[in-house]
Amino acid sequence: MSSHIYNKLKAQWDTAKAQIEIADTAFIVLRSIVFAGGVGWLLFLDISKEPAWGISGLFVYFAVYSLIVYFWLFVFPQRKRIIYLLSLCLDLSFISLLVNLTGGFDSEFFSGFYLMTALYAFYYGHIIGTCVAAVSAILYFLSSGAKLTEFQWNDFYIKAAVLFLIAVPIGMLSNRLKKDKGRIENLNKDLQKSIDALRNLQGRIVQAEKFAAIGRVTADIAHDIRNPLTSIGGFARRLNKKFPGGTKEKGYTDLMISEVDRLERILKDVLIFSREARFSLRYFNINEVIREALNAFSSMLDEQSIQVKENLDLSLPPVLIDKDQAVQAVNNIIGNAIDAMHEGGTLGVSTFMRRMYDADYVVVEIADTGYGIPNDKLDIIFEPFFTTKKIGTGTGLGLSICKKIMDEHNGLVIVESMQGKGAVFRLFFPYQSQEEAVKTMCWEFQKCGVEKTEGAAVMKCAAYPNYGRMCWVVAGTFCGKKVSGAIAQKLGDCRKCEFYQRIVMRKDI
Repeated sequence: MSSHIYNKLKAQWDTAKAQIEIADTAFIVLRSIVFAGGVGWLLFLDISKEPAWGISGLFVYFAVYSLIVYFWLFVFPQRKRIIYLLSLCLDLSFISLLVNLTGGFDSEFFSGFYLMTALYAFYYGHIIGTCVAAVSAILYFLSSGAKLTEFQWNDFYIKAAVLFLIAVPIGMLSNRLKKDKGRIENLNKDLQKSIDALRNLQGRIVQAEKFAAIGRVTADIAHDIRNPLTSIGGFARRLNKKFPGGTKEKGYTDLMISEVDRLERILKDVLIFSREARFSLRYFNINEVIREALNAFSSMLDEQSIQVKENLDLSLPPVLIDKDQAVQAVNNIIGNAIDAMHEGGTLGVSTFMRRMYDADYVVVEIADTGYGIPNDKLDIIFEPFFTTKKIGTGTGLGLSICKKIMDEHNGLVIVESMQGKGAVFRLFFPYQSQEEAVKTMCWEFQKCGVEKTEGAAVMKCAAYPNYGRMCWVVAGTFCGKKVSGAIAQKLGDCRKCEFYQRIVMRKDI
């Protein structure tokens, strides 16, 4: 029980400590000095009995309400601005009573009003600081008995003026410091985001270099293996025709042919993954891609008792794709989904339009009810040769090829999975409408000159020439791969770009 209370108090203290600022420290130090000074003053100065009791009671009042204030600050640290306003009222009442008990207008404790005005002006700013100065002047006037000589009136005006001279500059300085602090905090946040983005980009660059190196090596190996493998397969098929059915030799050659076919499929995946992409982009209806892919797997789906649920949006506009490559990407995901449902299940295939990152996408969603993907594997499923299948039943390149195809389409692959309940893959193909295509493009607005560069469509910014109104999702911050846009590389965050702000925020171009 005691350890539970201790842990709870420690957690509350950590929360309160995290909220402490310079002004809070100043308040604590000032209260400590006031209380210690008051006790010393009462002990060592010769004061008549009646005012001494009144002043002693006043310091007890000060100590009690100070403890209450700090108890509230400990319990409710997030409400300290409100608590300090209450503390301000109590402090002003304490000082005005102290001035009244120690000589009124001529009291040496009038300087307490100066301290309160300075501290609260610094904490709240010049507006509340000015109000504190005005209230302090009124309380000082009332605590003096409101009967002043001509000389005292002049003195009062000077003291009141000093209160305002303290409140206004300190309050304005405080406001400036708070604004500068806010800017610094925002700069730190932006810097942290930039660092995170650079780390992410560095990881993607390293991964891309690794993929390229793997691709070169595997391509060389695949080409060296392909010719002898073709010969082995050819001879095995010839021998297979010569042996009568039911013999051991017939069984051996059947096995050889089956294994050669498997190796040829592996080589095909390796060559697809390693070769340089040569895409031919045309406008196609994405639903045609889905139907073609499902037709290719129809017999396999029937064999494994897998039910297909289609939810295709027939109103979708044509999207810019390489149809054969898009079919390949969809095939790879459907193939994995089928492999994950050995005992049957449901394959859901949907198409729809979705807006994400302030841009439009045509989305293909493929969901299965298989065994799912472990959470700790979700970040590496697109790496080459990674597979969760048994050895000999997969190349580990299907999803890598899919990711490569989507990168070449300037799209995204997003996967969600819950182990034991299945996985959902979404392919996001960027879509720029014909209406947008006639408006100002990013290269026209930025005058970066990409359209004048020889081979720009192949080698330079991914936004040119088809995605000039959504460059931030195909060549910038939200592209999911290496940033290729020159302006995006310079800014580090496309949300800072004037072109982005004009399209997304102001919508005036």
